[in-house]
Amino acid sequence: MKEFDYSLDFKAIDFRQHQELYCIGRGEQGVLLVEPYKSEILPHWRFKTPEIAQTSADKIYELFLEYKKQEDFVGMDMARKFLQMGYTRSRRYANHRSGRKYAKNSRTVLPQEEDPIKAQSAEIFYQKWQLVKSDPKYLQLSDRHRKQYEQS
Repeated sequence: MKEFDYSLDFKAIDFRQHQELYCIGRGEQGVLLVEPYKSEILPHWRFKTPEIAQTSADKIYELFLEYKKQEDFVGMDMARKFLQMGYTRSRRYANHRSGRKYAKNSRTVLPQEEDPIKAQSAEIFYQKWQLVKSDPKYLQLSDRHRKQYEQS
């Protein structure tokens, strides 16, 4: 797997026009860098309550389906990353009410305090994330993108 390239000039690149420069990377890498997708998806990304998370996850999934219609793999992958990030951030707050996993200036993990509301938000994002990452068209385009652009 090719590593995400953080050395690119993300402010100058339109990844819709230059999909060949996009690297899938691991997990959520680049989720807040890749334009114009970041600006299209980020305004809808929220997880404070399950109701807000449901609206957010549904909208991001709707964007995923629009990108899918256009066979826009980068858009599909960015929607996947935002759904994954919705899950991971909700889980972080579900486990640590402050949102901080580690003590300041330390790698000491803070004690967990379960927040069932954030846990529900996490589950909502998790379901949509699983739906997206197992989508046959997404898998096909992901494989094509890796073969076409990410050969090391």
